Amino acid sequence: MSYSLVWLKRDLRWQDHAAMSAAARNGPFACLYVIEPGLWQQPDMAASHYHFIVESLRSLYAALRAMGGQLLILHGDIISVLNALYDHSPFHTMHSHEETGNGWTYERDRQVAVWCREKNVQWQEHRQFGVVRGLRDRNRWQTAWETEMAKPLQTLPESLQWQKLPFDVQVPAAAALGLHQADPPSRQPGGRQQGLQALNTFAEERCMQYRGGISSPLSAPTACSRISPYLSYGCISMRETVQSVRRLLLKLPEQESRQRGGLQAFQSRLYWHCHFIQKLESEPEIEFQPMHRGYTGLREDGWNPLHFQLLTEGRTGWPLVDACVAMLRETGWLNFRMRAMLVSVAAYPLWLHWRDVGCWLATQFVDYEPGIHWSQMQMQSGTTGMNVPRIYNPLKQARDHDPHGRFVRRWLPAMRKVPDSWLFEPWKMPPVMQQQLGFTLGQELPQPPVELEQATRLAKQRLFAVRGQPEVRAAKAAVIEKHGSRVSRTDKPKRKPRQTLPEVVQASLFE
Repeated sequence: MSYSLVWLKRDLRWQDHAAMSAAARNGPFACLYVIEPGLWQQPDMAASHYHFIVESLRSLYAALRAMGGQLLILHGDIISVLNALYDHSPFHTMHSHEETGNGWTYERDRQVAVWCREKNVQWQEHRQFGVVRGLRDRNRWQTAWETEMAKPLQTLPESLQWQKLPFDVQVPAAAALGLHQADPPSRQPGGRQQGLQALNTFAEERCMQYRGGISSPLSAPTACSRISPYLSYGCISMRETVQSVRRLLLKLPEQESRQRGGLQAFQSRLYWHCHFIQKLESEPEIEFQPMHRGYTGLREDGWNPLHFQLLTEGRTGWPLVDACVAMLRETGWLNFRMRAMLVSVAAYPLWLHWRDVGCWLATQFVDYEPGIHWSQMQMQSGTTGMNVPRIYNPLKQARDHDPHGRFVRRWLPAMRKVPDSWLFEPWKMPPVMQQQLGFTLGQELPQPPVELEQATRLAKQRLFAVRGQPEVRAAKAAVIEKHGSRVSRTDKPKRKPRQTLPEVVQASLFE
């Protein structure tokens, strides 16, 4: 008897799993995850992603085995793997979640669609987030998101029919896939239980720090939810997260204002999570091209390899910037404001193109979610055409969010010798004092490659020269129509015009 195949991608769970539930309701089924060499050769992929996924697969493998099932984990390109399975035991249907991934996965899925047509296999794709495939416009998107989040959680039937297949588990070492980056020693571990623990501790306790705590790199590690990697790889679902938060809000007494306020603020960012992914779903090209094509060529000719090297090595000389890079290397995580600051420094005073910086940062973020990542890279680099440029001054950010230098001194040991008065601009410290403290500027402490105010001012002039061009201004409306957020028309009286909401800075992946 034939069976259904469940192809797992960024949905490493069995709870609230629409693809697995649909397959299980229609007879025998098997579950497959493919480790694809081509994916791991892409410039936005890293060893930390791979290790997190393998840990999550290990958790899922044990869960399915406890239910009497099997998780096939095979190594190879997807078409070859599907051919091997089909030749051994033909399947009539394949279920998977829709994936809004990088350009490589987009092309890969197109090849899989051709294969399915050739083999007469029905491929059913199910929604993963509140993202709408084939969306024509954003007018009713908010209503569609609410409808999706309100649906009952998907469950498996009590009696499961497993299709067992005689294939051995194939999990190559990261180095065998060409992944030689160091795995952050303090990164979050993969797996559903770890994701649920992060969600529960946040909802029950840590959310009280959320409002007012997510901007500073000192408080953010505990004030933020920290569920972003578990959403990115599908260890927990967006729908179960939203419903869990809403159930708790209903139970909370009114006097629990801090907890209520934190959960409400967090809930809004779950909405924005899908809002940003929708941009890449609707226009895959924004991974490679400016969202507003009028900004093509803005930074392409000004690439400075030394600036990029100093940024990626954490040697820009701006203490908060370099401390953030050091934290990324250690943990694979950084709060949103500091991520935005890194992109801003790269895009303006260092005048680096968002694509190359984006690929590097993607490899640093364990919670890399392509839809949010590339939308935010362009937003913070000023190439969307519809957002007011957000230019973060790293000296001001340090004074605002690390006024006593605790974060900087934690991650940059050389800064522990520097007095408070010179903490944020150590290059201005007199040579005599440097000698007394026992270090030389340019060695223990790097010298900034540019003068910050002057370089930022020049960058603004270049950006606003493009923004001011008549043809660029004229094309802005089309970008807003395609990607701008707005309240659903069904939520407002018809006599009122459609309202356009401002793009928020925060997105749940980053917080």
